[in-house]
Amino acid sequence: MNKKFIAMACLAAVVAIAPSCKKDFLNESDPNAISVDASYKTPNDVLLAVNGIYQSLRSGNNVGEGSDLWTDQRSDDTGTQDNQSNSGEPFQFGNFSILPTNTYLKSHWVSLYTTVSRANSVLSHIDQVPFPDNSVKLKYAAEAKFLRAFIYFDLVRTWGDVPLVTKALSSAGDVSAQTFREKQATVYQQIVTDLTDVIASPLPNLQASTGRASKAAANFLLGQVYLTMATTQDQANRTANLNNAKTFLMNAYNMRTFGALNAVPYTDVFDVSKKTTCPELIFQIVNIQGDLNYSSSIAANFQAKGETINSQKVSTGAGYNVTHDLINEYETGDPRMTFSVKFANDPIVKDWFVTKFRDVSTAAGINGYGGNDWILMRYADVILSLAEVNNYLGDQATAISFLDQVRTRAGMPTYAVSITNSDYATRYPTLKLAILHERRVELAFEHHRWFDLLRTFTTDELVAYFHAKKQTDFGLASLANFTTKDRYYPIPFDEYKLDPVKMYQNPGY
Repeated sequence: MNKKFIAMACLAAVVAIAPSCKKDFLNESDPNAISVDASYKTPNDVLLAVNGIYQSLRSGNNVGEGSDLWTDQRSDDTGTQDNQSNSGEPFQFGNFSILPTNTYLKSHWVSLYTTVSRANSVLSHIDQVPFPDNSVKLKYAAEAKFLRAFIYFDLVRTWGDVPLVTKALSSAGDVSAQTFREKQATVYQQIVTDLTDVIASPLPNLQASTGRASKAAANFLLGQVYLTMATTQDQANRTANLNNAKTFLMNAYNMRTFGALNAVPYTDVFDVSKKTTCPELIFQIVNIQGDLNYSSSIAANFQAKGETINSQKVSTGAGYNVTHDLINEYETGDPRMTFSVKFANDPIVKDWFVTKFRDVSTAAGINGYGGNDWILMRYADVILSLAEVNNYLGDQATAISFLDQVRTRAGMPTYAVSITNSDYATRYPTLKLAILHERRVELAFEHHRWFDLLRTFTTDELVAYFHAKKQTDFGLASLANFTTKDRYYPIPFDEYKLDPVKMYQNPGY
């Protein structure tokens, strides 16, 4: 495990315990130190601890709005063109030249395991707290398990085998015992176990606040887990996993409060004024408009110099880079392109930037303290996942019906019409590639693209996919660097050196 965990464990281990003999003055406890056990006394203490798990998601080192470095910038959608800043470490992600010593990668690892640690703390101590209403206790436990599963799904897809910790670690010995990489199959089984418990809990189907876990979110996540297992892991049980994926994805789909997707305008999904009422939203990180600490900066940060479409805050840079490869992916007349990206025509900046996330309100102001929530789950993703799983199961008619829900909502021709277009048919000759295309343009910049690629292609296919692209559409990042090693990230060097045998490095690093 990482140094932060060791430090936390050691801290917990040395916290003084009140002596059993009142005259034992040599074992006095520090009056300014509060043990972890002593922190869990009332249901409100547990609630605050659960809120702390949610809070950890906000960071760009975690899965917050700024976490594009290990997701979208790793894919073919975005990527920094600055190969010098911060010792060139951010550039390594999109350039497929990442080193185990990359400090950004280590920060990502630490942050994700901090979330796991907070969830484990709640689950290890919740039974010691008396709850007048047991259903409240079960809901808090379900939220902790959901968030633990959510993070482990990121960890196992990013690094493969990873340390699996499901209890609070209270000593250096506990940490040492957990410092080994568990096989992916075991990690996936723990994710399934946690989410199965969540689905059986008293959580509501949908929360009044989409900033908290729900049964719809748990069903969707479990459906994604089974779909990923079917396509990347256990081929012997592929059909069973696909059927399980379909079951849980349909459970989530049937919990929606609207009919067809076109009942919800695409722009409503990203409208700051509708973020608490838009029925497409399932789970998101909530931001507070105008708040210094809990606002969103994505609208302002993504805006290019000379532009005002995203934010009142004046930009001096290039905004958020978009690869020309993605720009070329949009079909002619797709309104999602008009809404999501724009070409900056400033004397200094002449390139595409992201406009999908906007807040030009007075409340956000000239400092760009936006109210955009960071969307982690929404129903268009559920629907496209259902298209994907039905296609793999051989039910193309049902797959196309789900695909058409998204295309129709966007104002695009149905699949049957589109496939008669020679350009569309040439670029997407199979339904699988048509679904991947739709996911790319529908969910652009929402941090799904990298995982979509990993799920759609084998490692060798993915290498060929990247090498077939035009280098001129990617600027300074070299597509030739992409090899089979890039299927997973390297284990951060500080973690590997804790135990080079049990924390073995991924191939190629």
